[in-house]
Amino acid sequence: MVAPRSTHATANARSGQIGVAVWSRLEALAEGWRSLSDLTDRETWNDPAVQSCAGLIDNAQSIAVLTGAGVSAESGIPTFRDALTGLWARFDPTQLATPEAFAADPALVTRWYDERRVACARCRANAGHLALAELERRSKAAGCRFRLITQNVDRLHQLAGSSDVVELHGSLWDWRCTHCGEQREERAVPFAEYPPRCHCGGPRRPGVVWFGEPLPSEAIAAAWAAAEDCDLFLSIGTSGQVEPAASLARVAAQTGARLVEINPQPTTQSDVVDLVMRGPSGALLPLVLAALDAC
Repeated sequence: MVAPRSTHATANARSGQIGVAVWSRLEALAEGWRSLSDLTDRETWNDPAVQSCAGLIDNAQSIAVLTGAGVSAESGIPTFRDALTGLWARFDPTQLATPEAFAADPALVTRWYDERRVACARCRANAGHLALAELERRSKAAGCRFRLITQNVDRLHQLAGSSDVVELHGSLWDWRCTHCGEQREERAVPFAEYPPRCHCGGPRRPGVVWFGEPLPSEAIAAAWAAAEDCDLFLSIGTSGQVEPAASLARVAAQTGARLVEINPQPTTQSDVVDLVMRGPSGALLPLVLAALDAC
């Protein structure tokens, strides 16, 4: 199926149910979470843009997905700058998210990141996360390569069931010792002390990429390889303004991939993608799955 360029879909979901097979799989992933009950009827998932996206996915041999802060925002995760509220409103990001800031006041920096961890721990994966996990499962079962690249640091994709995730900016849940270099996942919240200490006695720092730091070389290499290898690239919930992630869509386009953008607002890449779907991923992606059931 060939998708029209810049076709638009709206996320005016009405109550109802998607196909029984999709419902049961997503429901199992959500472990009883019922927010999917607000999804839509056959008329809505027959929307031309939804059908076009489903057709592109159905015909793809290799899919790369890039997700940004918009996907996490649907779960209630504050964006980086939204987290600078309340007691933190007087701080500039460079006072909290740089190696220099940590060296100057590790307790202050880790307290802010710990508050973000606590906020994330209260949030659940949304229907967009769940749909992407289901899309990965289906794609791999059909022999289609699938790679999810995220700029988010909350690990909600993994909690939703995604297994092949490239974290470009690291994770709030990984903490690395600044002395011995040991890194491990820390899920308990809040920390008992600031900063948390390694077994060697050294202070641990969050395993995220700070201003002035390079992105992890392995993550960049994996993301670039996925973009170069794919024949379908989905850009979801990202403004397309932060490099080097913003270049991934162009890399995919240069190798002949079709580009799909799913975002509530226009982005810097809206005029060059093949298919635009306007709305939140949590509303649109489950519709695409429902349409795939009918392919």
